Amino acid sequence: MSEWWTYRPADFLMFAPGTYWRLFELHNQALWPAQVLAVLVGLAIAVGLWRGQGGALRGAALVLALGWAFVAWAFLWQRYAAINWAAIGFAWGFGVQAIGLLVLSTRPSLLMSSEPRRRLAGLGLVLWSLLAHPVLAPALGRPWAQAEVVGLAPDPTAIATLGVLLCADASTRAPRVLLGALCVGALAWCAVSAAILGTMGAAQAWVMLAAMVGAAGALGFTHARV
Repeated sequence: MSEWWTYRPADFLMFAPGTYWRLFELHNQALWPAQVLAVLVGLAIAVGLWRGQGGALRGAALVLALGWAFVAWAFLWQRYAAINWAAIGFAWGFGVQAIGLLVLSTRPSLLMSSEPRRRLAGLGLVLWSLLAHPVLAPALGRPWAQAEVVGLAPDPTAIATLGVLLCADASTRAPRVLLGALCVGALAWCAVSAAILGTMGAAQAWVMLAAMVGAAGALGFTHARV
């Protein structure tokens, strides 16, 4: 028997990297052309955020709530759980996040952040999730069929959510607390995904870490100004 200190994190991985990426290919094949609709809706929301429209925030929260719920059921529960038992727990976490976003979408006190840098960082994350994240598949040597699309795959959905939340603020305490909790939920998934991707030896882990650090930094800058 090998000594315990000779093991690497990859030795505890329950699936091969190829099996993981193949899940997205099957997922995309089953959902096509929903990917096109998801990106178009996301771009419409990004335009609303760029214009500073408060209604765009509530619309974004509602759309993201549907996205987190869909990813929880269609990807994490139906596909990922077949190769990773922890995906069931992830699915429940995504469901809780979906409920929180749904509640947030109903709050009339939700408004655009007054911090230009924070809004700019948020919009950058939203655009990354929509336009750049799907391109990572071919850029890193995988087929387009394995692209991860916001609202259909967990990582870009979490990044887009961080972006929208960075653009948001609230005039009352309860929605502010909810905003903070939702940020923690999205950041937590970025950390989990970065750990899994890093264990797989995937360079994409750095993308999730960068999104997490960038969002946390933007939030920290805002609090430092308060």
